[in-house]
Amino acid sequence: MTLSRRQFFSLAGAGTAGALLLSPLQAFYAKRTLAAGPYGALVSDPLGVLDLPAGFSYVRLSETGQMMNDGYTVPGGHDGMGAFAGANGNTILIRNHELSPTSSNGVGAPNSKKYDTKGRGGTTTLVVSSNGALVSHYGTLAGTYRNCAGGPTPWGSWLSCEESFEVGNKKHGYIFEVPSSATGFVTPVPLVAMGRFNHEAAAVDPDTGYVYLTEDRSDGLLYRFVPNTANNLSAGTLYALKITAIPQANTTTGFTVGQSHAVSWVQIANPDPASDTVRVAGFNLGAAKFARGEGIFYGNGDIYFCCTSGGSAGLGQVWRYTPATETLRLYIQPNNSGTLDFPDNIVVAPNNDIFLCEDGGGTDFIVGVTPTGSLYKFARNALNTNEFAGACFSPNGQIMFVNMQTPGITFAITGPW
Repeated sequence: MTLSRRQFFSLAGAGTAGALLLSPLQAFYAKRTLAAGPYGALVSDPLGVLDLPAGFSYVRLSETGQMMNDGYTVPGGHDGMGAFAGANGNTILIRNHELSPTSSNGVGAPNSKKYDTKGRGGTTTLVVSSNGALVSHYGTLAGTYRNCAGGPTPWGSWLSCEESFEVGNKKHGYIFEVPSSATGFVTPVPLVAMGRFNHEAAAVDPDTGYVYLTEDRSDGLLYRFVPNTANNLSAGTLYALKITAIPQANTTTGFTVGQSHAVSWVQIANPDPASDTVRVAGFNLGAAKFARGEGIFYGNGDIYFCCTSGGSAGLGQVWRYTPATETLRLYIQPNNSGTLDFPDNIVVAPNNDIFLCEDGGGTDFIVGVTPTGSLYKFARNALNTNEFAGACFSPNGQIMFVNMQTPGITFAITGPW
């Protein structure tokens, strides 16, 4: 197999010792034969789609091009996804579609239901039975740009984030809210107060109702939105995180895993600028910049978020922010592509393990992280080199749902959790 330039330098960045022991090609293949995690070693899928530990199995639920119940076909670009409790033990999944105006397989909808008729992105909703079978699927948000990730709210809705600052017939770069109760297309309303920038993901602290937001830029910030009224995100104040003792910190390098840093928050005076300057305004006030903030998730009082290209090797970091103490810690930074390669979407599992969806340059895995910080491979994309996205769990914790972004497949994974 020929190594791309990006894969070669990712491997070279794993460290001098690794470079001395393994050639780049050997290191690339070593990534495929890793030590077993708590669920055991990965077992090769005879269908060549998804390798899982023994005892686990998957069902393919909803794939690009299939006909949905509303008469439109399943769009492409499966990305972030949230799971909600439905009637009769069902799980309601709301799934993002990261599609640009020029993308094929866009979210089909009447023009009257689209935010912007040039937009091809949006969300679809899946109803899944308690045993992991698809009951129905249909469109719920249309006419938006590059709906990458987002996050669930405690009040039962999905925040779908546009990873774009483009202008079509309307301005883009916003968050849109989709209720899990929606049985068809919602009226798209941009949550302007939550900022206009390259949104990636959102996590809500259920104790305060504050929403934490990542920005997929090499110099992006971490934001906190404080709504004026609980459960109503139409009005409020946007802030950016500042490491109190290190104004304008560059968190890509120079931070030690586990070291605690006190933080404060600077207010963004104009969250809806004409130019893509929200992060510039925050940084000028002392906010810290993060290397491609992507997945973010609340779990047990902490906010975990990924910096996909953070770390001295540029292979990814996971940070842990604790609202109760206003402290930030670098949680994971292996600097080794054999351990972790470009973490993107993130979810805290019911057993308190963290699962990271890789978006690296070679074979991608779902990487598990135990509460003690040990990393292991839970699943391998055996079909192609495209990313995993949208990992989430059914309300009863018995099913993991995850997307393979291309060709666009949603899986339900069951087993001895």
